[in-house]
Amino acid sequence: MSSPVALPGKPEGLGVGRRVVCWVVTVVARVLAKLPPRWIRSTLAVVSGRARPASHAEAKSARDTVVAVSLRCAGPGCLPRSIATALLCRLRGTWPTWRVGVRTAPFGAHAWVEAEGRPVGEPPGTEHLHVMMTVQPTPRSTEKQEHRG
Repeated sequence: MSSPVALPGKPEGLGVGRRVVCWVVTVVARVLAKLPPRWIRSTLAVVSGRARPASHAEAKSARDTVVAVSLRCAGPGCLPRSIATALLCRLRGTWPTWRVGVRTAPFGAHAWVEAEGRPVGEPPGTEHLHVMMTVQPTPRSTEKQEHRG
């Protein structure tokens, strides 16, 4: 198996400050990725609170930034990449739908983010995985009240 030896790209306008913030986010994501699944889900559910849903463009921008800054996230590390993408979106005031799913033949597991109902930067077929965990954006309390009335 081969792994990337260079970062895939450099998003335009990514200064030193933003690179440092993204690097910190990727470190936090790698730590979270080592936790038990229920802790990851619970942590992300708390962090996602009161964020507006991310647009596909916002989520793609966050994912591209994460992949450009972290070689580990650019490679086969789908769990830390998806967590880092979601956390970076949250720092920008939004939250994508974070998912973990599996396929059975042959068995495989994958983690990704979705926005506007479609996977962000993922290969075709991702939408056909059996979803095991999801953390969706939760509406603010004022939005909940609007939906009741």
